Amino acid sequence: MTAVAIFVKTPGLSPVKSRLAADLGRERAIECHLRCAETIAAVAAQAAVGPVYWAVAEADGIGHPAWSGYPRLIQKGPGLGARMQAVHDELVRRHQSAVLIGADLPQLRGDDLARAAAHLGARDPQGVIGPARDGGFWLVGANHQLPRAVWQAPVYGGARVLQDFLDADHSRCPWTRLPERTDLDGAADLDQVIEEIRALEQPHELQLRLLQWLADLQPHLHPSSQRLP
Repeated sequence: MTAVAIFVKTPGLSPVKSRLAADLGRERAIECHLRCAETIAAVAAQAAVGPVYWAVAEADGIGHPAWSGYPRLIQKGPGLGARMQAVHDELVRRHQSAVLIGADLPQLRGDDLARAAAHLGARDPQGVIGPARDGGFWLVGANHQLPRAVWQAPVYGGARVLQDFLDADHSRCPWTRLPERTDLDGAADLDQVIEEIRALEQPHELQLRLLQWLADLQPHLHPSSQRLP
């Protein structure tokens, strides 16, 4: 069994999708965050690889109605690396293996989670990571607790996050790489994320709804935010 933790921020308690808000406005950015999170949770639940959790950034946000329907954990620690480690360690203790996902990958595929869970079901130490186009990762997890140095090694938000993360793991644990995907961090990512949703062979109903909503956002984009061909 592989637990899936979706990392979320609570509107009104933390800034949500600041880069997207700069181009689309705060309200649309918040709605995007909530829609994406809901969609990702639905795909993860349908994949049925293990329990789905909300990993909530704020203690005061744990009871927010957006984070109902699934068990909740509070992200604890000084910085993203520490928060991811705390959530991952707790879920490995509870369920033997776990993967972490951000709320910015609405094109998530159930078969990606199934593949991750299959690798993490091995008796020997295994890790799984999903490369993002910006040099980071859209999914990471293992069937054992990873050293603090691995979580702390990357400068999160930089172009070498994935490589620095893997370079810091000296355990010789094999890492399976999932297909590269595009995080929806800013307006410049919108076209590529839309294409990746359209490429899904069996999209979830919420992915289809989100696809239309994202396509409707495009006329509101400032020209300078468009990705160059």
